[in-house]
Amino acid sequence: MTDSTRRERLAETLVDRPATASELAAELDAPASTVYQDLKHVARSHRYKDDSEFLVAPPECENCGFSAFDDPVNYPSRCPDCRSESIEEAVFKIE
Repeated sequence: MTDSTRRERLAETLVDRPATASELAAELDAPASTVYQDLKHVARSHRYKDDSEFLVAPPECENCGFSAFDDPVNYPSRCPDCRSESIEEAVFKIE
């Protein structure tokens, strides 16, 4: 019996339910930075599949509501509009 890779488990989780990078990091026992790298890889690999789509609800500033971040598969440290550090994490899902 072969074990699935971390990226395969991450993709399986996102097929089952939406999740943030922090939730995935805790579930996969991996650093958040590694999970973000894995998410970028999974997003690229699902771009060419006809039967699934990688979806992202982008991060959003809790102070002013800004959500037009350049890279939604990333965790910004502060809002470019109001400079607040209260940023709600992006939520990822595969449908």
